[in-house]
Amino acid sequence: MMHALPCLPAWMFGIPRPLQLRIDVRRGEGHPADDLERIRQRLRRPGAPRLSTLSIDSGHPGLVFRHREADGEHYVYVEDQASGRLVGYTVFNRLIEVGRRADPYLRSPHSSFDPAWQRRGLGSAVHRWGLDSGFCLLSGARLSTGAHALWHGLGRDYPLSYVEVRDKALRHLGAEVAQELQDDLSVRMLLLGSGWDLARLAQATGMQVQEMG
Repeated sequence: MMHALPCLPAWMFGIPRPLQLRIDVRRGEGHPADDLERIRQRLRRPGAPRLSTLSIDSGHPGLVFRHREADGEHYVYVEDQASGRLVGYTVFNRLIEVGRRADPYLRSPHSSFDPAWQRRGLGSAVHRWGLDSGFCLLSGARLSTGAHALWHGLGRDYPLSYVEVRDKALRHLGAEVAQELQDDLSVRMLLLGSGWDLARLAQATGMQVQEMG
C-alpha cells in the first residue's frame, strides 16, 4: 500500500449538498490530438524513460495504461493498442501551494483526453487507481464542469471534504462550506485515498482539523 510518494530524478515535464466550487475553466475548441501525438513521439525516443503497465479496469479492453514517475509526480498515459495512439493522460502533480511536510502525501491530478474518448470513464478509472494506491488528492483552484462532476462522482466512494490552502498551511473545513466562500480560490476539494482518514492525514501533514480542537 502506497501512503507516501517517493521522489525520483526528474526527466521531462450521502454528503449534504456541498458548495459548488468555481466552475470557470473553459476548454478551447482546439483538438488535443496533436499534443498527444507529440507526447507519444517523445516517449518513444531513444533514452526515454521506461514505462510500466498498470492493471486498470476501464471497461475498454483495447486500451493499455502506462505509468512513469519523475520527481515525485506520477504520469499515466492511456494508449489505444489498435492504433498505437495516445488517447489521453493524467498527471498527479506536486503542489507548490503546500509545505514540505504535506508534499509527500498530496497530489493534484490534471487530465487531458482526446474528445472522442471523453465521457467514457477513463479519467475516473485513473483517479481511482491513484486513490486506491494511497494518494490523497487535492483539487485545483478552478475546475472544468467535467472535472467538477468527476470529483463529486468519486466522492460517493471515497471521503470527500473541503480544505483551505493558505500560506503553505492546510485547514480542514468539513464536508460543507459556507456559500460566501464559493469564490475563494484558497478553498479546494480533498479526496482521501485508501488507508487514510482525516486524523492520520492531519498528523502527517500538519493540517488543522477543527473537530480535533
